[in-house]
Amino acid sequence: MTEDDYIEKQHNTNTDELNDICDECKKTDESVTQNLILTGFKICKSCRVSKIIFPI
Repeated sequence: MTEDDYIEKQHNTNTDELNDICDECKKTDESVTQNLILTGFKICKSCRVSKIIFPI
């Protein structure tokens, strides 16, 4: 594997993570990327609130 292949594969992995799709409800929302950066979890604003209120 050449260095260019490695960089291209790494770039594709990073863009797959930032697709704004919530892992809990599977809806597209802008807050998913923001929560991924802040907390490390790919959840939307409403799922985050429900996890805080009902932490099960």
